[in-house]
Amino acid sequence: MAPSRSLRIPVAVLPLLLWGAPWAHGRRSDVRIITDENWRELLEGEWMIEFYAPWCPACQNLQPEWESFAEWGEDLEVNVAKVDETERPGLSGRFIITAPPPTYHCKDGEFRRYQGPRTKKDFINFISDKEWKSIEPVSSWFGPGSILMSSMSALFQLSMWIRTCHNYFIEDLGLPIWGSYTVFAVATLLSGLLLGLFMIFVADCLCPSKRRRAQPYPSRKLLPESSQPLKKVEEEQEADVEDVSGEESKRKEGTNKHFAQNAVRQRSVGPSLATDKS
Repeated sequence: MAPSRSLRIPVAVLPLLLWGAPWAHGRRSDVRIITDENWRELLEGEWMIEFYAPWCPACQNLQPEWESFAEWGEDLEVNVAKVDETERPGLSGRFIITAPPPTYHCKDGEFRRYQGPRTKKDFINFISDKEWKSIEPVSSWFGPGSILMSSMSALFQLSMWIRTCHNYFIEDLGLPIWGSYTVFAVATLLSGLLLGLFMIFVADCLCPSKRRRAQPYPSRKLLPESSQPLKKVEEEQEADVEDVSGEESKRKEGTNKHFAQNAVRQRSVGPSLATDKS
């Protein structure tokens, strides 16, 4: 039996309705994804950034509100973005993310942490009423572009790499846990030795050690001008010593002459006394 005319219209319109339904082909999200490569875009303009983890229940509950808030981003002139902590440990280190889901507001490179209610309406009011002005921005020392936070980002990435290697040793290679720890301990010792040798080599190249040789005693003729006063003092002391020794020698000569004269007198007086007595 042929279908009636009244049923043909809904059947013809049904494919169009299915094609136009958002859940049929998936609506493009207005939330931007921030990675290690494009995170410097946060330093320009106004942003709202959410850090989330797929396993976090609070993050899962926040996602519908965050997606709805992102739909108003163009009207509010704010960029709405999110960062997956499990895939971007470097960005987690830059913002010191220890527990999800923290939210940040960024305006021309100044970051402020949002700690208000997590609903679409509250997010919209926070931007439209400029409530972020009442929040103290993060210090430049702890900003994501500072040297300190860059070092922290590298440390977080290193820790993630170590965890990945540990899982590879245990699950893929079948090593026991103590075997994986032994591998990391040996690698740490070797890297420390190599780093120490490299630092010694660099220090020796930049500041080479000077080996001192014993220098011969300079002659008096080659004395510098700065030693002339000392030379004069030494000559004066030597002259004084010579004068003292000369006076002492004269005194000794005088005493010797005096003793000799007395001896001669006694000899001459002795015979005369003998004749008188006789």
